[in-house]
Amino acid sequence: MDMASIQAFLSTTLTELAIKVAAAIAFWVIGRWLIGRVVAVMGAAMKRNHVDPTLTKYMGSIVAVALNIALVLGILGYFGIQTTSFAAMLAGAGVAIGAAWSGLLGNFASGAFMLILRPFKVGDFVSAGGVTGTVHELGLFGTTIITPDNVHTLIGNGKVFGDAIMNYSQLPERRVERVAQLAAGVDPLDAIARLKAAVAKIPNISATMPPEVNLLDMKLEGPVIAVRPYTHTDHYWQVYFDTNEAIVRVCTEAGWPRPMTPQVNLVIKQ
Repeated sequence: MDMASIQAFLSTTLTELAIKVAAAIAFWVIGRWLIGRVVAVMGAAMKRNHVDPTLTKYMGSIVAVALNIALVLGILGYFGIQTTSFAAMLAGAGVAIGAAWSGLLGNFASGAFMLILRPFKVGDFVSAGGVTGTVHELGLFGTTIITPDNVHTLIGNGKVFGDAIMNYSQLPERRVERVAQLAAGVDPLDAIARLKAAVAKIPNISATMPPEVNLLDMKLEGPVIAVRPYTHTDHYWQVYFDTNEAIVRVCTEAGWPRPMTPQVNLVIKQ
């Protein structure tokens, strides 16, 4: 084979390879754009039908992963690579990866169970996996929670599903738990009447569930009063802080002394 034939062969081969690479890049870019459009259209359709946002995001993630795998297999097929053998190799690799990453698969399975059982949805205020905050997203492998101090926290679905889940948004109203330690000598019945009147004026407390103000305990320091107003979950922290202020205001206006810790004198006999 002379030099001219070799150059012609290389030129033709390189030209065909360059065309295939350019076409593969174009397929990838266009395919990714189409996948994004499909996921967006599916999400919009589910939103119009008032499908829960948690389910929408979860299904969008699954569809995006499946379409991306199909896109990669299509590009490999365009290059002449046997996708059947590649699929078999991918399945074998999946078994090995699954054995090594069993935790990730467990997170995926837990996410699927949470999607079915629905212990919470996006926007709920929950305590899950040792983290308390607002659910931002339920992903394939992890749940994203925004804590009250605005920290973006990702927790594995396995830890979320395997631990106790407290959903504070499930019921419309929630009870605020506060305690007033009074000084010895303060009349607890008078204190209860004053605190009830003050708590009743707090904005956004429940109109159907009256506040609970009761004598909780009697200590050496003085009576302990439980102050428990009910409110909608959206106003919990506002009512929590307003209740603290109401307790302080009542004690100040009544002129009650501050509770003192009793001193115990030990007498040692010789």
